[in-house]
Amino acid sequence: MNWLILSAAAMAVTAVIHSVAGEKRLIGPALANRSGIFANPQSRGVLRGAWHLTSLFMLLTAAVMVWPATDAGLKALTAGVWLAIGLYSLISTRGRHVGWPTLTIAGIAGLLGSLT
Repeated sequence: MNWLILSAAAMAVTAVIHSVAGEKRLIGPALANRSGIFANPQSRGVLRGAWHLTSLFMLLTAAVMVWPATDAGLKALTAGVWLAIGLYSLISTRGRHVGWPTLTIAGIAGLLGSLT
């Protein structure tokens, strides 16, 4: 099995779920309330943009994992961050955060791939 491809696939799946489910369950409902900070159209745009730009950065890290010229150390570092985020999400939400499994799988697979 190619661990780096599995890692990149888990990262890409996480990115898609982050954008689609996040928009439907978190960002959309939050921005529907147009009071307080959300009364400002620029604030709503910044929040929505930052949310989806995070997903783009996830796709970028997926590319880092499979890019042939990427140094193994950078791949390991990237995977380690994904693993740490996955474990943090698991522990801090007591397993209720939908993303912890794919975050964790991406990290573990990336570490295995970068170290072999």
